[in-house]
Amino acid sequence: MIGELDKNVLNALLETIPVEFSVVDKNDKVLAWNKHETRIFKRPKGAVGRDVRDCHPKGSLNKVETILAEMKAGKRDSAQLWIDLPMQGKDTPQKVLIEYYALRDVAGKYLGCLEVSQNITDIQKITGQKRLLD
Repeated sequence: MIGELDKNVLNALLETIPVEFSVVDKNDKVLAWNKHETRIFKRPKGAVGRDVRDCHPKGSLNKVETILAEMKAGKRDSAQLWIDLPMQGKDTPQKVLIEYYALRDVAGKYLGCLEVSQNITDIQKITGQKRLLD
């Protein structure tokens, strides 16, 4: 990143971006997440410091473990998947994009993983162009 952000600006940025994310360290321990009150995938505050495996349903756990193992081994830098998810207040399931990104230092050493989730249902409806605010 070029430039520096003070803590208040960084916190505002992380809560404003239109995605929710979770960060785990190189030992698969949950470090932090944003959008606590409005998350698609809710987590109790007590999840900080716990193994990331405790935050995923058993049905998806093998995929998460494979992604993390491949990132640690340097075989993978990212992974994407998407699911149709029923959500409270919505009549139909919503399309949720889930992305994983390896976090590496400048020498390429694995530092952890960033998990990013976003409801893309409305994004999928975009057609044509919108070049100016109108």
